[in-house]
Amino acid sequence: MSNRTSWLRRTLLVAALAVLAIPFAVPTIWMVAASIKPLPEIFKAPPSLWTEHPTLAAYGEAFTFQPFARQYVNSVYIAVLVTLITLLVSSMAGYAFARIRFPGANALFLVVLTGLLVPSEVTIVPLFQVFKRAGLINTHWPLILVTAFGAPCVLASFIMRQFFIALPAELEEAGRLDGLGRPGIWWRICLPLARPALSAVAILTFLASWNLYLEPTVYLTSPELFTLPQALTRFTDAYGADMWNTQLAAATMTVLPVLIVFVIAQRQFVEGLAHSGLK
Repeated sequence: MSNRTSWLRRTLLVAALAVLAIPFAVPTIWMVAASIKPLPEIFKAPPSLWTEHPTLAAYGEAFTFQPFARQYVNSVYIAVLVTLITLLVSSMAGYAFARIRFPGANALFLVVLTGLLVPSEVTIVPLFQVFKRAGLINTHWPLILVTAFGAPCVLASFIMRQFFIALPAELEEAGRLDGLGRPGIWWRICLPLARPALSAVAILTFLASWNLYLEPTVYLTSPELFTLPQALTRFTDAYGADMWNTQLAAATMTVLPVLIVFVIAQRQFVEGLAHSGLK
């Protein structure tokens, strides 16, 4: 009887989750399907999900209309670089706040957390002036520095701190007996154990950088330096009308890689948040 009840509950749970997933899955499915339709069929009434005349012409046009391949590379290398910097900085900061006792540690950590409360729109003008005086406008440096040391890094530091707090103190004592100092304990003991938290931080930071739109719009003016969110808004014809099939094809190529990475790493992502006290 208990097995039957458990099976029934699991079935109902899966059915409920499937229904809740519809509002999120259907737009993505429609986007992919519409990207292989001829332009007139996108506005066909009544609308249909599939087409009798699929074509990949829009995908080729996405690369010929503007330097989309270069823009794709820009987004990839900026997101990877920001993620690596954030992993390094947040893991060191999280370890320091969790395992090193010094006067004012909690107060300083609260000051750091206030970075999550400041909207990026508030700081965009002063940051623009700073980067302009440094001669970094129309370069990728503002996108790297603002994201790597901004709100995503603050959130990452919080996640890492919560994870390191849960580590047994005996591990550090064993490291000291082996002659390790603070850097050695952080590098050789704590970081290998923090892989779930590092995975969660990597995914969150990569997505934050990948989806960045305001900062590229403010700091970049050259199309060859654009990132993907900014590039997606430039698929318009000579009359200013949106090229919907081309734009949807470009959006599909933008979304699917991130979706695939998340599906592959979702177990590590959930495990990392669970072990960090964020449930």
